[in-house]
Amino acid sequence: MPTQLTYPGVYIEEISSGVRSITGVATSITAFIGRTLRGPVDKAVTINSFADFERIFGGLWAESYLGFAVRDFYLNGGSQAIIVRLFQPRPVENGPYPNRAKIKFGTLFSLEAANEGKWGNNLRASIDIDVLDDVAKRMGLIGADLFNLTVTDIATGKIERHSNLSFKSGPRRIDKVLEAESQMVRWSGKVPPDSAIVPNAVEGEADAASTDGQPLETKDSFNPENAEKEKKGLYALEQVDLFNLLCIPPYSESDVDTGLISDGAAYCERRRAMLLVDPPKNWTDKEKAKGDGSTTGVAAIGTNSKNAALFFPRLVQSNPKHDNQKEDFVPCGAVAGIFARTDTQRGVWKAPAGLDATLVGVLGLKVNLTDAENGELNQLGINCLRNIPAVGNVVWGSRTREGDDRLTSEWKYIPVRRTALFIEESLYRGTQWVVFEPNDEPLWAQIRLNIGAFMHNLFRQGAFQGSTPKEAYFVKCDKETTTQSDINLGIVNIIVGFAPLKPAEFVVIKLQQMAGQIQT
Repeated sequence: MPTQLTYPGVYIEEISSGVRSITGVATSITAFIGRTLRGPVDKAVTINSFADFERIFGGLWAESYLGFAVRDFYLNGGSQAIIVRLFQPRPVENGPYPNRAKIKFGTLFSLEAANEGKWGNNLRASIDIDVLDDVAKRMGLIGADLFNLTVTDIATGKIERHSNLSFKSGPRRIDKVLEAESQMVRWSGKVPPDSAIVPNAVEGEADAASTDGQPLETKDSFNPENAEKEKKGLYALEQVDLFNLLCIPPYSESDVDTGLISDGAAYCERRRAMLLVDPPKNWTDKEKAKGDGSTTGVAAIGTNSKNAALFFPRLVQSNPKHDNQKEDFVPCGAVAGIFARTDTQRGVWKAPAGLDATLVGVLGLKVNLTDAENGELNQLGINCLRNIPAVGNVVWGSRTREGDDRLTSEWKYIPVRRTALFIEESLYRGTQWVVFEPNDEPLWAQIRLNIGAFMHNLFRQGAFQGSTPKEAYFVKCDKETTTQSDINLGIVNIIVGFAPLKPAEFVVIKLQQMAGQIQT
């Protein structure tokens, strides 16, 4: 009621309805980790198109599968991606290999490339003093204190121009401006002294000594010492609030290390995401994929996590970096794109497989499987990519790594697991307001109301089994779930159940011949 009633009359008071809408989270933000031609290192960068990837990370690169996976992601319906670039320097004992190219302006000063890689060797820069005295006065300087910097990447033709820079302290000091505005260069060395003299005109050229590093190694690149604490390597994804799918394309000529696959799956379980696992390069037929059941093939893939899924075989595509020759590429990017496309068109509860799950930009498959071979692999939890006549190349499996029939797991199917992850993440974020609220029936009623509304909305969209809400889901939060002992410990228990939709994996048509009618 109002804080103070002083005069006779009518008082208006607004009463909270207790409704706090729970919004469903995104379901197909895909993270890619590995080598790129350029871009920030150990930083999680969000992109929304392949054009963004080309601009920030240099596009396709013959030395890395990652760019091709990102391309396939967008070709097949992907929308938002997170890129983590890793860089492994050359060993010092093999020679002095600076990580970043230096741009030297004679003996006056130096700049350096904004990030690591050979791309910086193509940078050129020039200084001019075409500035206005009025601009300098507004900054508390004189015209001789200001200059302009033009930087050119001769490989791409991209040009940056930074006007009214200065060596002196102030809003346009060169090191601060380049750090905030430039995608190409940074100030090299210590802070420029106020006494530095601006040259009339000078040209700068990269020293052409930096390299693209060497192929990545699991220990030093993906999981270096203190990686999680410092948010580096795989754990650079701690810099982002949410991702749903994780792709780790091969980072060298060999396959992804099984230890890294295991680490990636464990990390995905923590972040309520899914790892898309690529088949090893030597899986050239069904037998290689099956292995001996204990030490080779699928048994040695590195994970049996319910938050991981394996797809086989590799894709055959043209490589524009090798005169469009046909080569083998990993399927994780294309499959992630199909996940995103299916989520948009049908929902996360629809299996990202079937005749609609066509692989765009794929010329063929490294291994063409028959129905019988598909059947042998499917029961081992290997999702097959198939060529279906009149349709083309499609995803023809939707099982998690716990989808092996011998495991009899409740998380056998990808859409069931992803629906659960979607609900978990949405409720986790949508119930933060509950913390520190009075723990009694009024709170429990609000919880039931808000979570029930969220679940009912999913039911209306067709996310659950059942023809009525009672058959499809339930939300319990009362004195049965939260006892007095729980209340004393500051705990409120909420139980949410749902009847998941499971894909019609096997369609059985029974046909019989009708006997002639007998006259009676």
